[in-house]
Amino acid sequence: MTLRILHFLPDVREVGNGIVNATVDLACEQSRLGHDVSVASAGGEFEPLLSAHHVDHLTLVVTRSPSRLLAVRRRVGAVIDVVRPDIAHAHTATTALAARMGRLTTRPPLVTTVHNEFNRSAPLMAVGDRVIAPSQAVAAALPRRGVRRRKIRVVLNGTLGSPRTRGQQQTAPASLCHPSVVTIAGMYKRKGIGDLISAFANVASMLTTAHLYVVGEGPDRPAFESQARGTGLAERIHFSGYQRDPFPFLMAADLFVLASRREPFGLVIAEAREVGCAILASDADGIPEALDMGRAGCLFPAGDRKALASKIETFLTDEEYRRSWQLAARENIEWLRTDRVARETLDVYAELLEST
Repeated sequence: MTLRILHFLPDVREVGNGIVNATVDLACEQSRLGHDVSVASAGGEFEPLLSAHHVDHLTLVVTRSPSRLLAVRRRVGAVIDVVRPDIAHAHTATTALAARMGRLTTRPPLVTTVHNEFNRSAPLMAVGDRVIAPSQAVAAALPRRGVRRRKIRVVLNGTLGSPRTRGQQQTAPASLCHPSVVTIAGMYKRKGIGDLISAFANVASMLTTAHLYVVGEGPDRPAFESQARGTGLAERIHFSGYQRDPFPFLMAADLFVLASRREPFGLVIAEAREVGCAILASDADGIPEALDMGRAGCLFPAGDRKALASKIETFLTDEEYRRSWQLAARENIEWLRTDRVARETLDVYAELLEST
C-alpha cells in the first residue's frame, strides 16, 4: 500500500541539526520505498536533495507568536488540504501543535517523534496519536513527561546509507596532528564539550603530542573557546566549525569522543561506528544503546571528568587496546541503516491506520 506522508519540520537547513538530518534521511528513504512523501518547512539547503529523492517540499513558516496562531492554523490547514496525507508526522513541538491546529477539513492521524526528551516542550509532543522515541531510554522517560505509555513506540536512530553524506568510500581523511582526539557535536553545554576540554587538559602534559579537534557550531562555542585558552593549550585544541561531511575527521581520528550529559541517541555514534573509530562515550540516555550497551564502544559515567581523562590516556597510550575498540565498533552495524529506520516507522504508521 502506497502512503501519502507529510512531515513537518521548522526548516531543512544544512547546519548539523540532528532532528533535521534524521527527518531528511527518513523522508528520502520512505520515498525510495515507493511512498508519496512531502516535507513542509521554512525551507533550506536540503531542498535540492529532497527533490532529487522525489520528496516534495512545501514552504511553511511556523511561529509560536500568539498573535499569529490563526494565520499559522490556516497555512497548516492549507498544506494538509493540498497534500491530503494518510499520515502527518511532526518532529518538533511547534510543528506538532501546528499540525494539530491545522487538522480542520481533513484529519490525518498524527505521529510525533520526540528527538530531545529533555526539552521543556517535550510534553507537547503528546498531541500525537503515536509518539516515537529514538531510544529505549527516551521511551522510559516520556511517561514522566506526560506522554501516555499506550502511545509510545520505539524506533532506534540510524544513519548508514544516508543520502546526506558521501560516505567514507568517496572521501579522504582530514589532515590532523596525531595522536588525535575528535568530537563532533553541537556547541551546547549538554554535549559535554567542557568536560572533554577539561579532561584533555588533565592528560595533555603527559601526552605532549596529542591534539583535540572540536567539530561543530552552536551558541556556547565562545565559552568553550575561552575555556580552551584558559588551559594554556589553545594551540592543541582546535575548533573546526561545522563540517558538512563528518567522515574526513572520523577517518583521521585516533579516538572519537562523545561526552554528552544528555543525548537521546547520538547520530554521530552511528557514523563513527561505520568508519571503525575507537569510540569513548558517556553513558547518557540512549548512547549505550547506540553502542550495543558498551560492546561497540567504551562507556564512562556522564560528567565524570576524571574517568574521561583516564580513558583518554589509556586509548592514546595503549595501541592494542585502541585497536580492539576499532574492531568492535564495526561489528553488528547493519541495524543502524536508514532503511531499517524507515521500515519500522512505516510499521508504526500501519498500526495506527489499522486502529483508526
